[in-house]
Amino acid sequence: MKLEGKVAAVTGGTRGIGRGIVEAFIAEGASVVMNGRSEEKGARALEEMGAGDKAHFIAGDVTQEATISGLIDGTVERFGRIDILVNNAGGSSGFAPVAQMENEAWDHTITWNLSATFWGIKHAFRYMIPQESGRIINISSLEGKHGKPGIAAYVAAKHAINGLTKSSAQEVGTTGITVNAICPGLIETDIVRESGAAAAASMGLTYDEMVEQFSSESSIKRMNTVEEVGAVAVLLASDVGSGITGALWSVDGGTAAY
Repeated sequence: MKLEGKVAAVTGGTRGIGRGIVEAFIAEGASVVMNGRSEEKGARALEEMGAGDKAHFIAGDVTQEATISGLIDGTVERFGRIDILVNNAGGSSGFAPVAQMENEAWDHTITWNLSATFWGIKHAFRYMIPQESGRIINISSLEGKHGKPGIAAYVAAKHAINGLTKSSAQEVGTTGITVNAICPGLIETDIVRESGAAAAASMGLTYDEMVEQFSSESSIKRMNTVEEVGAVAVLLASDVGSGITGALWSVDGGTAAY
């Protein structure tokens, strides 16, 4: 029970990596408020997890700052405090080379990933700095360390999240707050399976070929799991992680060169 008595908020928590982190936190004793765009999916996630009063859902689109501030304020209203924030929501708004990318797709991807993370950190600090404790965990990506054709906006946003993580960590280093990022490789989730064909096509591959390529580039020759990402998130969120800040944690089976 590494997170007993702790309160966490997780954006994009009803599916995929976010859902895995929510479940890992609850298993370790935390109370969690998760965000998602769909009330229906949120209710289904709560029912499937069966966590009772340890879990709560607040709907909203993270491309709106009011959603982020509302999630954090709502977490404090529900459980009396916020100890952990996971900025997980994000993705790519289509696949296209830079020369053909629409401005709207660029703007949406940057807002969805980078601005939402900035707003999360900013509003969580309103509570964490006065209480002199807190954990911020930003979900970046392997693409935050490498380039990838067809998803330049996503790659740019994740690189920027890594820089934001490092700068934020330095600003609050003496306050008891840590700020870290997790950089997953390809994790097979329902979201990846739904969007994977388009992503693969942007690289001139089928979905199965993309999975095989990602796996072959790793040391472990397979994709990582949401459970493996969740385990790292628990470490960074716990008291054991108090001396870790401004760090980028790869969960990619050894794919990243650094």
